[in-house]
Amino acid sequence: MKAKSVLRSNWDVPEEFRQRLGEQAGRQRAMSAEGHLLLVLHEPPSPEDTDRQGRFFWRSPDGKWTGERGGEGLRALRGHVAEYEGLIHTLEKREEKATSAADYFSVLRLLGPLRRATANMRKTLQQARQMVTGDHDIIVLRDDAEDIETTADLVYADARNGLDLAVARQAEEQSRISHQMSTSAHRLNVLVAFFFPLATMSTVFGMNMQFGLEQTLAPLPFVMVLAGGLVMGLWLRILVGRQEPLPGE
Repeated sequence: MKAKSVLRSNWDVPEEFRQRLGEQAGRQRAMSAEGHLLLVLHEPPSPEDTDRQGRFFWRSPDGKWTGERGGEGLRALRGHVAEYEGLIHTLEKREEKATSAADYFSVLRLLGPLRRATANMRKTLQQARQMVTGDHDIIVLRDDAEDIETTADLVYADARNGLDLAVARQAEEQSRISHQMSTSAHRLNVLVAFFFPLATMSTVFGMNMQFGLEQTLAPLPFVMVLAGGLVMGLWLRILVGRQEPLPGE
């Protein structure tokens, strides 16, 4: 009984390929047996993907390529590599236009799995290059994959630096706003401290209690309350405005 495989049943490939693959594609890799070459690659992933969808390209001993979707296999393989290149190029443009931390994070979120898949694709094509020597098409595809991987790394580094800078700017702005709020609160406390004794004394002596002085010494009681309140307010203002030394100073 033949092992169940994800490879097409009409492919005349060595049975070893089907046994090694099983029912899932698994990681990206190259297989060689009896002069045949099989490339196990992945569709470009997205952050939501939990399973990787495989794409298979078979090279027979006579150098003919076949893709799993039929047609000319080498053209399909080139299209597969070009698809990764187009996605990386799109994210590169998004990174160049990014201005906020959310923009950079969005680029990094999409680029993360795509960058890993690109690196594994380059390693797979390098394995194929070592398994099949002298094949110019594999060499060109390997070189293209290396360029795509380099571009992905550069875009990732730029997006990471941009994110760090955006976060630093945001933290600096928050610090500036907090300082302004602290200064405003301090000024309000000073203002309240200055007029608090006067308001308290005015409240106490404004209870309309009769002392007999309001007729003979007017307006001396009012002036005394006012002066006493201002003096005490000035004293409290000095206490509130005094800065406590920092620990270790």
